Amino acid sequence: AALFMENARKGSIVSRANSIGSTSASSVPNTDDEDSDYHQEPYKESYKDQRRRAHTQAERKRRDAIKKGYDDLQAIVPTCEQQDFSIGSQKLSKAIVLQKTIDYIQFLHKEKKKQEEEVSTLRKDVMALKIMKVNYEQIVKAHQDNPNEGKDQVSDEVKFNVFQGIMDSLFQSFNASISVTSFQELSACVFSWIEEHCKPQTLRDIVIGVLHQLKSQLY
Repeated sequence: AALFMENARKGSIVSRANSIGSTSASSVPNTDDEDSDYHQEPYKESYKDQRRRAHTQAERKRRDAIKKGYDDLQAIVPTCEQQDFSIGSQKLSKAIVLQKTIDYIQFLHKEKKKQEEEVSTLRKDVMALKIMKVNYEQIVKAHQDNPNEGKDQVSDEVKFNVFQGIMDSLFQSFNASISVTSFQELSACVFSWIEEHCKPQTLRDIVIGVLHQLKSQLY
């Protein structure tokens, strides 16, 4: 009986100890899981909302900027303001606006090149006129300094005779060298005649011969 009472007392103590340990363990809060979920979950949702809101604002700004760019192109490019009968009163699409803009830029490049060529031609004309002006000024000044200098100059008839003699000599060789059977043969003969009969030394000999002939006729 004493042994039974002792074992019962020990079993009661162990049971109470287990009960107390279980109660204590259940009463201690789970700081690793529960507190973490309680504090971090609202922060994660807030961060996601902020990122979503920032992305939405950035996308809206990007779309507004693109829309403003297309509106500016339609206002700047003249062809975008013209009525397109194939489209009617519908709003121009972005593809059409871009194509019209490209066409207008190409047109401007062509106009710029054309104007640059015209400016270059005008500059050459101005330079030639300046040279002619200087030469005429020198001629006028020389005539004013020596008014009797031009009395012994040759007449226009003599100059024409010199020109006629040169041309007659060239035409003789031209007529003897050129064939008019076909246009292709004519072209080939012309180039061949120029290379053979229009060399500087040949022309010099012709001019000298014409001048000697006129000199003998005049004197």
